[in-house]
Amino acid sequence: MCELLAISSRQATRLSFSLTALAGHSTPGHSARDGWGVAWYEDRQVVLHREAGPASDSPLARQLASAGPPTTLAISHIRHATRGARTLANTQPFVRELGGRSHVFAHNGDLPGLAADPRYTPGRFEPVGDTDSEHAFCALLARLAPLWQAGTPGLQERLDAVAGFAAELQAYGPANFLYADGETLFAHSHRRTQADGRIAPPGLHWLQRSCAQESEPLLADGVCVGCGYQQVLLLASVPLSQEPWLALAEGETVAVRGGQLLARRRA
Repeated sequence: MCELLAISSRQATRLSFSLTALAGHSTPGHSARDGWGVAWYEDRQVVLHREAGPASDSPLARQLASAGPPTTLAISHIRHATRGARTLANTQPFVRELGGRSHVFAHNGDLPGLAADPRYTPGRFEPVGDTDSEHAFCALLARLAPLWQAGTPGLQERLDAVAGFAAELQAYGPANFLYADGETLFAHSHRRTQADGRIAPPGLHWLQRSCAQESEPLLADGVCVGCGYQQVLLLASVPLSQEPWLALAEGETVAVRGGQLLARRRA
């Protein structure tokens, strides 16, 4: 299956991604050569890099591995295509504007039949590609749009809306996703293909780390986060180090900001 990764930190920090190493965590028997992407925030604007080919063949991916961007929030996705051609339009993360902010979304799973269901119309957020993941993102933004008409909604309003939408997606298939609205990161954990071939929870894991010294970077397989007296929280499809990663519960949605877990909701 696809691999998801998100990083949230209290202060801007330089991130280095080894996307080839992250791709190595894919479920055995599943290729991870169908594309990759990384989106990170610079204030309210998003910098997005995506390629439809494997990260192992990409000079850009190697550059990010050695000298990544300074940011407080980043989302990465490594694709195993199950629906839609191997094209840039179908490569995640996806980005759209809502309420004067760049919103980012990446999904791990398969949602057959979602696009044909009239309850999940994309409204003004038309998909560019033909994946169920992008359709789900557009439908989510259509649900959220009324909340953003008068400015940034409260955290509880947003969490309720995202968690409610996530609970509905579970009826279609594995619905693990990462979603950021420029201020808060939301993550929903469901089920994924495990190493033994079962489709079962957990779908996401998280690790929080307080860095006490400038010389203590957070090191994981595929990720290096320069800490420097701050707090960092990672979310990933599978644990990336020997540290005590925690599994999110099946159907759980969390809200993260500044390297801290602010709220959680379970369907």
